[in-house]
Amino acid sequence: MPQGSSQAQQPVHRVVVLVDEGVNPFEVGVATEVFGLPRPELGRAAPLYELTLCAPVPEIRMNHGFFTLGTAAGLDAADSADTLIVPGRPDNVVPRAEPVLAAIRRSHARGARIAGFCTGAFALAEAGLLDGRRATTHWRWAEEFRALHPQVLLEPDVLFVDEGDVLTAAGSAAALDLSLHLVRRDHGAEVAGSVARRLVFAAHRDGGQRQFVERPVPDVPDASLAPLLAWAQERLDEPIAVSDLAARAAVSPATLHRRFRAELGTTPLAWLLGERIALACRLIERGEARLDVVAELSGLGSGANLRAHLKRATGLSPSAYRARFGARAAEPPVITP
Repeated sequence: MPQGSSQAQQPVHRVVVLVDEGVNPFEVGVATEVFGLPRPELGRAAPLYELTLCAPVPEIRMNHGFFTLGTAAGLDAADSADTLIVPGRPDNVVPRAEPVLAAIRRSHARGARIAGFCTGAFALAEAGLLDGRRATTHWRWAEEFRALHPQVLLEPDVLFVDEGDVLTAAGSAAALDLSLHLVRRDHGAEVAGSVARRLVFAAHRDGGQRQFVERPVPDVPDASLAPLLAWAQERLDEPIAVSDLAARAAVSPATLHRRFRAELGTTPLAWLLGERIALACRLIERGEARLDVVAELSGLGSGANLRAHLKRATGLSPSAYRARFGARAAEPPVITP
């Protein structure tokens, strides 16, 4: 059997976007960009996903009537989705049509993964998928969401929430964070990082980061953290403390903490840990089988520490992660450093 032929025979993951009346075009565009377009940056012929747009009626007017979508499939397309994405719309107090809610329920009942972008969480809650579960939505609509769906465990201060089979993203831009998180879950950190670079977007922002809630624009914007982040990324195998980062940036640790919160929505230590875990994932995907070496090169210290952090971040042990993503050498992506 030719090398890679077994992988070529794998069915392509089917992503269906449910486009309802008044939907926000940005979120539809995010889904199209990440899951629908070819990925030449990966250097592979097989697509990562197969994308379909579906709608309850033949022509759908998007938010404020700026666009009309007239080429979507019917709602029955949702019945073949491996992942069903439900973008948001601004009129959250208007109930979704029953055929839309029924399509969401059917997809979930047969085991499809369901993702709500921004106020798409309202539709998932109306369909009954979020009762007793964690979820998020745009901070502006948090109180309205709580009033309508008090049975949902709303976390309004995070970018996205991953409950396994049901995921929700906060504001529209957080849909991109969640989309890259899904790519990372499906194809590993190496592929997700390459897609993020193509999009000129942060390769890894975990869902626990805060949304940017009414943060005033400073009179004199802070200098970018990019040089400091690049310096740290080149030294992840070394012990780096917050004091080291602060000294490099020529600011106090307290000032550095404020800048990380303001610009990245996280703390310096949380950012460092996320970078170390992402590097460990890439090393495993590239074929490094020695856990002590992965732990040393990523700065996680020991194999036990690596196992604990990888399990917490991905839900997989190192061996399970390698089994799922390490075999992709049969069709290697072409990725620049």
